[in-house]
Amino acid sequence: MTKTFQKVSAIRGMNDILPAESWLWEKLEATIREWLAQYGYNNVRTPILEQTRLFARGIGEVTDIVEKEMYTFSMSKDKTDVGEMLTMRPEFTAGIVRAVIEHNLLYDGPQRIFSMGPVFRHERPQKGRYRQFHQVSVEAMGYAGPDVDAEQIIMLARLWKTLGLADIRLELNSLGQPEERQAHRKALIAYLEKHKDLLDEDGLRRMYSNPLRVLDTKNPAMQDMANNAPKLFDFLKEESLAHFNEIRVRLDQAGIVYTINPRLVRGLDYYNLTVFEWVTDRLGAQGTVCGGGRYDGLLSLLGGKPAPAIGFGIGIERLLALVVQDKERVKPADCDVYFIHQGAEASRLAQMLAEQSRDAGLRVIVHAGAASFKAQFKRADNSGAPVAAILGEDEVKNGVVGIKPLRASEDGNIAPQVTVPLATFINELKNRI
Repeated sequence: MTKTFQKVSAIRGMNDILPAESWLWEKLEATIREWLAQYGYNNVRTPILEQTRLFARGIGEVTDIVEKEMYTFSMSKDKTDVGEMLTMRPEFTAGIVRAVIEHNLLYDGPQRIFSMGPVFRHERPQKGRYRQFHQVSVEAMGYAGPDVDAEQIIMLARLWKTLGLADIRLELNSLGQPEERQAHRKALIAYLEKHKDLLDEDGLRRMYSNPLRVLDTKNPAMQDMANNAPKLFDFLKEESLAHFNEIRVRLDQAGIVYTINPRLVRGLDYYNLTVFEWVTDRLGAQGTVCGGGRYDGLLSLLGGKPAPAIGFGIGIERLLALVVQDKERVKPADCDVYFIHQGAEASRLAQMLAEQSRDAGLRVIVHAGAASFKAQFKRADNSGAPVAAILGEDEVKNGVVGIKPLRASEDGNIAPQVTVPLATFINELKNRI
C-alpha cells in the first residue's frame, strides 16, 4: 500500500521568491550591475560551499558568525570518517579573497570585483533577518586608499540617489592599525574589568576575546559604561589619522553628510582603518542596509601575499524593502504580444509568426493548448500584453492576422481591431506596441 506523502514546506527563514516579487529583484539587480559597471567593477562567482577553516580564520573564531551562525557539516565518506568540514558561506569576502589568492588575480594589478547571491546564517528568523538572505559584496583589492575608501562611500551615495532613497544616513569610524588597536585593547580590557558587574552574559564572554564588540552592545544598562570607555581614536597615530582625515575631506567635497561613530566596529575581525555603515530608521531594529571597511591584513592572513583591500556588503532584502516600500508594486507585462489561435493550422502559423516576432526583438507568448477565444483573451489580458495577435480559420484561409489592442491609450479609449496581411504583420505589430 502506497503511503501518503507528507507535504514539504520551505525551511523556516529560507523563502521562496515567486514571480509576483522576482521581477522586483531582477530590476534592482540590473540597476546594481549597471551602477557597478560605471565604476569598473567586474563580476566574480565563488562556490556556496567552502572549507570551514576559511571562515574560522578569515572572519574570526570568536565572532558570533563562527561561534553560532554557520551551517557546517562533515564531508565524510561514511559515518565513521570525520572527513573535511564544509560550511555554506555566511558572507562573501573570505571566499572572494580565497579565489583571488588561488588564481593569483592581483598578479596583473589591483582588482575591482563584486559578487551577488545567497548567503546563509543560522539565526532566529525575523523581519529583515533570514537564514538564507542575499547580498552584493563589492571589493577593491590592491588599493591602499584613502581615495578608494572615499570612492566606495561616494559610489554608494550615488546608488541611493539612483534608487530615490533619501533617508539612509552614513556612520563612519577608523579602527586604526593592529598595533594601535592592541594598545587600545589593553586599556579597554582594564576598563571593562573595573566594570565587570555591569556586563551582561555576552559582555563577559567577549571581554577578553573581542572587547571592541562589548562597546557595540544594545543593552540599555551598559550604555553609559560603553560611552565612557577608552576611545580608539585616542590611540590612533599620525598616519592613521591622516588616512581618516583625507576620507573626510573627500566626503565633504562631495557634499556627503556623515556622523563619526567611535563605537562602530562592524561584526567581523578582519577590518582595519576605515569602517562605515549606511543605516535607516525605516526597517526597525534591522536598520543597517550596507556596511563595510578596509581589511588590509586579510589576504596575508589567508595565505596570500600582503595586499591592501576595502569592500562593503549590501543586504538585498533590506534594500528592496526600502525601494518598494512607498511605490506601487505593478508587475510589468509578461510579453509584448500574446498570440491567440483556434485550430491546428492556426496554432502552427502562430508559432512560426511568434519566432519572426522574436527575431524583431519582441517578447512573445503563444497560447499553449486548446481553449476558447474567450478563455485565451482572458489569459492575454492577464499577461499585461499591449496587443493580441489573432489567428482563426478565416485568418489562415485569407492569409491575414488580426491585431487587437488590449490597453487604453492616453485618451482612455481602446483602438479597434485591425486585420493585416501576413507579409506586413511584423511591421504593423511593432507600430502598435
